[in-house]
Amino acid sequence: MNSIKRFNPRLLPIYLSLFLVACACVPKVQATTTVDNLLADPLLNGAQVSLTVRDAVSGAVLYQRNGDSRLVPGSSLKLLGSAAAMQVLGADYRFTTQVLSNGRLDGAVLRGNLYLRGAGDPSIQAEDYRQLAARLARQGVREVSGDMVFDDTAFDAVRLGIDWAVDDEDKAYGAQISALSLAPDGDFDAGSVLVHVNAVAPGEPVQVRIHPANRLLTVNNQATVGEANTIRVSREHGSNRLRVTGTVPVGEASKKWVSVWEPTRLVADVFQAALVAEGIKVRGRTFIGAVTAPGATVLVSHESAPLAQLMPVLLKLSNNAMTEVLLKAMGRRTAQAGTTDAGIGAVNGFFSGLGLDPTAWRQVDGSGLSRRNQLSTQSLTQVLLSVRQQPWFDAWYAALPIAGEPDRLVGGTLRNRLRDTPAQGNLHAKTGSLTGISSLSGYVRTAAGRPLVFAMVTNSYLAGAAAIRALEDRVVLALIQRPE
Repeated sequence: MNSIKRFNPRLLPIYLSLFLVACACVPKVQATTTVDNLLADPLLNGAQVSLTVRDAVSGAVLYQRNGDSRLVPGSSLKLLGSAAAMQVLGADYRFTTQVLSNGRLDGAVLRGNLYLRGAGDPSIQAEDYRQLAARLARQGVREVSGDMVFDDTAFDAVRLGIDWAVDDEDKAYGAQISALSLAPDGDFDAGSVLVHVNAVAPGEPVQVRIHPANRLLTVNNQATVGEANTIRVSREHGSNRLRVTGTVPVGEASKKWVSVWEPTRLVADVFQAALVAEGIKVRGRTFIGAVTAPGATVLVSHESAPLAQLMPVLLKLSNNAMTEVLLKAMGRRTAQAGTTDAGIGAVNGFFSGLGLDPTAWRQVDGSGLSRRNQLSTQSLTQVLLSVRQQPWFDAWYAALPIAGEPDRLVGGTLRNRLRDTPAQGNLHAKTGSLTGISSLSGYVRTAAGRPLVFAMVTNSYLAGAAAIRALEDRVVLALIQRPE
């Protein structure tokens, strides 16, 4: 018997409706399969991968792979501290650096001690300290009969984070944290200096110049003239002795950032030189890390830009020092203790108030440099969702790196990624990178205009970092192209 039944024209409407339903279901299956296929890339063999995607309005989970697995997030951790700081300290918060005295002005002589008291300003530069000295001179001060005290006690004396890598110690991104510090340029890499190396002419020694100029750092210059620029600058552990090696071609220059040992001492050197340049002589001794005398009055002060204006440098350039400073500043604000632990308590308190459970993650620093930090993409997306209704959200959102935008202070760490794609100008996200670790967490809209939050964290990969970042980019494009 023939098992093929004859077509019945009366059933055509039913067949057609079933066909349309089946077609309508295909795109969602294909979209899921696309992301699944991307995460099945051999590049990820042996790696740990977590991805969570949510609707930014409803919070509904649209896709999840190992979403509750706690992994090392790298700099995506900065999302927590930066957001909390906007609430705990306030978008209008300014860091204040003060020059005070417990004495009185007698003619041109300030009879008492002079104090420089910091609050952690990561943006203050050598020129700002020179302006403080100049303003003091304009008040008529020409001599200080007492001591010069540099008060960095707003924060504790713990300069580095837990489990920071030893080989990061001399890097600007691993700089020590102090309540009295300075940044060498507009990137606000507090606690570091710029080392300029150039070869003027054949046969002449390679020149090395440090900015800001100071007497704290010494240089062992082993650099030579050569065909390639291979300059390397390192700092000996526990000291401010720099070693410059490698080659630089004639007529070329090399610029390197290097951290300093004990940032307060660098400030002391720069400020004391500024006083001398303004004709102010301090008769007494110099004290580092002592407390300002009770009752001392403010003579001159410097204020940073508001926190909301500092935030683009922090997030777009992934500035580690700024996030560590914010943690300690929050700790001082909420618990009268300028410590990392107190700052983490402030972060946890903020997110608890938004209904999140901080016991679901482990945070040990602000920057994400430590591999003891543990955070799931489920928690990361909850963080991203929870801050969307805060009054400062728009400023914080704008401060995130924006894909494909070439300006450093617009595109940030995403400026060279996803150009000429639907993600350009669309994706606002924080990157994260350590050896074997990569993350991307933020906001994106689908082609149909649906707002999404997502977080992807990859640990223990052996492929090149560029290949993993390219895979993250493909995941973003798959989310943008996701059918509704």
